[in-house]
Amino acid sequence: MSSTVWGPLVLDVLGGVGALLVGIGVLIGMLALAKTLARARLTLDAVDRQLENIGPPMTNTLTHVDEVTRSLEETAGSLSRIAGLTKRAVEPALINTGATLSGVTAGLRRLVTGKDRKARE
Repeated sequence: MSSTVWGPLVLDVLGGVGALLVGIGVLIGMLALAKTLARARLTLDAVDRQLENIGPPMTNTLTHVDEVTRSLEETAGSLSRIAGLTKRAVEPALINTGATLSGVTAGLRRLVTGKDRKARE
């Protein structure tokens, strides 16, 4: 056999061996990935079991917080309405008191000075 026959044959054998080694490497990598994913699945199963135990108490707590929040909103609304009613009830009385005090002051000034306030201005 001549060197022209051996050259392509050696290249074909080396190419086949290289492809076999690449295949073995991919197989080893996929086996390692399978082990890692199996561990991740076990971990996620444990997390799911823990979340199942936490779920109902957490739901009850959030429901309670929602009820308290609604109650606080209603209370704040009631206080706001009471403040508005109080303002509307007290405001006229304060205005009347101010007008009365102004009249009394003017009367006392006339009594003490004997002059009308408008006459001085």
